[in-house]
Amino acid sequence: MIYLITGGQRSGKSQYAEKLALELSETPVYLATSRVWDEGQKERIELHKKRRGAQWESIEEEKHVGQHDFSGKVVLLDCITLWLTNYFFDNEQDVQKSLEEAKTEITALLNQDCTLIMVTNELGLGGHPNSEMAMKFNDLQGWMNQFLAEKADRVTMIVSGLPMQLK
Repeated sequence: MIYLITGGQRSGKSQYAEKLALELSETPVYLATSRVWDEGQKERIELHKKRRGAQWESIEEEKHVGQHDFSGKVVLLDCITLWLTNYFFDNEQDVQKSLEEAKTEITALLNQDCTLIMVTNELGLGGHPNSEMAMKFNDLQGWMNQFLAEKADRVTMIVSGLPMQLK
């Protein structure tokens, strides 16, 4: 089963996804994709870690999410947006190259015999990006979200902490 949890920043996506994972397994895997870009990001990562209990197995993986064996497990990938950021900057903002590499990598994960819960952001809901780089990343994120939504069995959008089933 593949779940995609989407929504805006601070909408409650991660908390919803964590609750779902714990409903599906007593010992889920938390697949963390963020790089530590600055002190603020480091603090957000620490808050996420504190919120999770000891029952979680944590794996930190910036890009190669499909190279781990998750057979028979419940896996929460948090989050697609931060994971895509790693490709985007490593590929010097080349949207096509980043999209191709990310699709190849995520497909390896999607093809595993596991329950997968992915958290992603809906960008562009609140206004037009103020730079070419931000616009490129919004395009990358939007195309990846469409790809993942097509593959997912269930898509849930979180708005102000409330889940809305889209698929």
